[in-house]
Amino acid sequence: MNLGMTLLLQGIGFFIFLFVVYKFVLPPLADAVDGRRRQIADGLAEAEKGKASLATAQKEVDKIIAEAKAKASEIVALAEKQRTATIDASKGEAKAAGDREKQMAADEIAQLSVKAKAELRDRVADLAVAGAERILKREINPQVHSELLGQLKAEL
Repeated sequence: MNLGMTLLLQGIGFFIFLFVVYKFVLPPLADAVDGRRRQIADGLAEAEKGKASLATAQKEVDKIIAEAKAKASEIVALAEKQRTATIDASKGEAKAAGDREKQMAADEIAQLSVKAKAELRDRVADLAVAGAERILKREINPQVHSELLGQLKAEL
């Protein structure tokens, strides 16, 4: 064969190959590339949406944290106020109990003082009668002289 014919047949074969590639191989390959391009674009769009959603979620989280901190500080302030009120109430109750105890002790002291004074009067009256008896050298009858002894006790 000659060289011209070989070149012509190779050229025709090459054009047939190009036609087959252009007609049957290139369209599915182009579709696959376009599909991948769309998939990448969708992924980037979703990533942008995710970033926006993350920013929104972060703002919401910051807002919730701020609210929780405010509520916690309110709770702490309320607890402090209740603690102070409880301490003040306890102090008041303790002071009132102390005052009651003090008053009861004062009443008991007054009763003991009255009782001691009465006993002292009786003993002084007995001593006075004994002294008068010795001075007079005779017996004084307490039943007979009860009025006189009662006046003596009252004076003492």
